[in-house]
Amino acid sequence: QVPLVESGGGLVQAGGSLRLSCAASGRTFRRSAMGWFRQAPGKEREFVATINWNTGRTYYADSVKGRFTISRDNAKNTVYLEMNDLKPEDTAVYYCAAVMENYFGDLSNRHNYNYWGQGTQVTVSS
Repeated sequence: QVPLVESGGGLVQAGGSLRLSCAASGRTFRRSAMGWFRQAPGKEREFVATINWNTGRTYYADSVKGRFTISRDNAKNTVYLEMNDLKPEDTAVYYCAAVMENYFGDLSNRHNYNYWGQGTQVTVSS
């Protein structure tokens, strides 16, 4: 069973917006930092944004800062990624991920995440 399930991807014109959701399935991640990563064709998976579980502190890649917002609803065991002013270079498969409980290390490093979803495609046309 996939522990995380993403939804909300799609095709949008440049300048448009999308909201991605990531729902936990089969377990809770209320005490885990959560993150969003993306992978474009022929490129490595890269960090997009992360949010910790206790203070709600967020951290973003420079490429999305000011345009994307990560948030979480622990009661619903769901994490969101609000994406505004989308650009063609944002086109990628977007993945939701979670670290182990109470991990507070480098949350921008994908290798520190233990649970992953299957991804949702975001395509931005020019």
